[in-house]
Amino acid sequence: MYTRRMIIVSLAALGLCLPSLRAEAGKPDKKARVLFLTQSKGFRHGSVNRNGRDLAPAEIAMKQLGQQTGLFEVHSTQDAAADFTVENLKKYDIVMLYTTGVLPISDEAREYFVNGWLKQKGHGVIGFHSATDTYRTKDPKHKWFQEIIGGTFNGHPWGSGSKVTVSVHDTKHPAMQPFGAEFEIQDEIYQYVNWVPQNVHVLMSINMAKTKIKKPYHVPIAWAREWGEGRIFYNNLGHRNETWTNKTFLKSTEGAVRWVMGLENANVEPNPKVSQAQEEKAKADAGS
Repeated sequence: MYTRRMIIVSLAALGLCLPSLRAEAGKPDKKARVLFLTQSKGFRHGSVNRNGRDLAPAEIAMKQLGQQTGLFEVHSTQDAAADFTVENLKKYDIVMLYTTGVLPISDEAREYFVNGWLKQKGHGVIGFHSATDTYRTKDPKHKWFQEIIGGTFNGHPWGSGSKVTVSVHDTKHPAMQPFGAEFEIQDEIYQYVNWVPQNVHVLMSINMAKTKIKKPYHVPIAWAREWGEGRIFYNNLGHRNETWTNKTFLKSTEGAVRWVMGLENANVEPNPKVSQAQEEKAKADAGS
């Protein structure tokens, strides 16, 4: 009887079918190329503050995660004007964002990113924490970013010292599997405006009943959506440096990368009924 290893060795000798067998094993044919933009044009978080070092804590974490998983290679930059360009974007498969403020992205780069690059299969955006505090302006010129990222920062009643209980609504999504159905974490949690439940698949939210600071409205923490054939994932977590060494958070990020790459799939149809149910639950939990 032939073992799978014997088949792989035989095919390798013939130079046949190896890419498809690697895909079956959940391994990429080639590593994804990641552009990690960590530029701050507003508040600069410690997680992306280099403090004279070559890389900040979040950048180190992503570099190490790429090396350990063999899934991706990272180029970290804090210069959007130089690196977030049409020609440079063509080199990458995934854009990670941990940014604030109005970034120096040209109209040409924005147009290509939104209507060309991001719509391609195997391309995607992974946003962390303050990605939603980027282009936080009422200028309609910047609605493109607000729509892509899914929501806009509107304060953080749950500061960096707060512990929150999180309910996971879709434990099947590759980025949610490591968390299980519920977990507690200490991190800074945002609330949002420009949040349109009809546009996104909400993945996890604050459980107001089990969190000390209660607010009578839904507070999503992570969500996903498709953009053409591209994929978008956002996770509010990541304010604290410790989050970037949290094994569960890193495993979740690995799952997000695998999903964007197409190594794993998930149903990310918008689920506004989940947001509606969470809104009603939060009101009840807060006694409103």
